[in-house]
Amino acid sequence: MLDQMTLYPVADDVLFAPGGRVVIRTYGVAAPADPASGRPRSVAYRTWVTGVREQPRYWQWGHFEDARRGHHKVLEWLTGRGPQPQPVAQV
Repeated sequence: MLDQMTLYPVADDVLFAPGGRVVIRTYGVAAPADPASGRPRSVAYRTWVTGVREQPRYWQWGHFEDARRGHHKVLEWLTGRGPQPQPVAQV
């Protein structure tokens, strides 16, 4: 099933910190079309952060624009320029 999933990259960033490298990846993932109806399934957006102490840390987003803004907010939080972001509720 995983080989049939479609990934939609939104943003990738790497930060270098005293403890090592921190990777921030935001992407959408969708399962193949529903075989019964042939209609595409919805895309789930996530931001994954690896390389921090409480790893892995992730956020879920409802839509592409939420994921894009959320990725930026995660970067701000990790660099000390903003509060820890809260995930946007899915509709």
